Amino acid sequence: MNKDIIILGIESSCDDTSAAILKNNNVLSNIIANQEIHTKYGGVVPELASRAHQKNIVPVIHEALRIAKIDKSEIDAIAYTRGPGLMGSLLVGGSFAKGFSLALNKPLISVNHMQGHILSHFINNNLYNPPKFPFLCLTVSGGHTQIVLVKDFLDMSVIGQTIDDAAGEAFDKSAKVLGLDYPGGPLIDKFSKNGNINAFKFAKPKIKNLDFSFSGLKTSIMNLINNEKSKNSNFISENLEDLCASIQHSIVNILLEKIKLASLNTGIKNIAIAGGVSANSYLRDQLLKLNGFNVYIPKFEYCTDNAAMIAVAGYYKFLNKELGNLKETSSARLNF
Repeated sequence: MNKDIIILGIESSCDDTSAAILKNNNVLSNIIANQEIHTKYGGVVPELASRAHQKNIVPVIHEALRIAKIDKSEIDAIAYTRGPGLMGSLLVGGSFAKGFSLALNKPLISVNHMQGHILSHFINNNLYNPPKFPFLCLTVSGGHTQIVLVKDFLDMSVIGQTIDDAAGEAFDKSAKVLGLDYPGGPLIDKFSKNGNINAFKFAKPKIKNLDFSFSGLKTSIMNLINNEKSKNSNFISENLEDLCASIQHSIVNILLEKIKLASLNTGIKNIAIAGGVSANSYLRDQLLKLNGFNVYIPKFEYCTDNAAMIAVAGYYKFLNKELGNLKETSSARLNF
């Protein structure tokens, strides 16, 4: 009988400090400490994020072990986010993981954050069947927008990506112009429920192949709002729901057009989504309405940054004997 594998996952790429314990690909605990301090600044402040990680990381890991009822001596390997992300934040998680690995004499596994998002589909869930290989994964967050061809657990390649801003940033910056709090994406999702998706039209990027662009759309949104506000100071409050619905529709429509093109080019009908923006209800609904595709949507709690996805990636790397070492350095721009 094969021995169960216990993985400690550590995630600290941006503003959430998270630790998880997995037994094989089953979650025993997944603890996340959010950083509320960034809300008043309208975005993540890197220096404040790294300081908060230093404060949170030990209690978060202690709680993950306690909830899982696992002693640190039972851990088989420690997986951590090597990148991409904010350098100061990455260094906190990476340094702790290396120190813990040395102290316990346990293997160290470095994980690409985006790879973790994709492999969150393979966290064991009796109510969910994971994607079948090969599949296309639309990986969308505040910092990244990619189409990834996934042939196996650790065989992935980016076939399309943003050439400027990410879809999540387009949501958050648009929300800021509308006077909404950070993070703005969930608020746009909320206010769009009763809005008219066709109320306002924005510039549509004309990028060939499978790449994305959102900078022009962001500029178009800001110009329309500023122009209308100059005529009517109450423009936003009077049209908030329609503005949110129109902005959301424009962003999601760009994503859907590219993933359909990717499917046409590759012949692959299995489509998954991952990353923070995959929690968007309109994106989920529109994907499920696509005809002729097998669509896979992760459990809501694994959409945003969390250590369970890092641990499950670590689990598959452990099985494949892809272990890291103490000389590996964190990287803000880490590719697959």
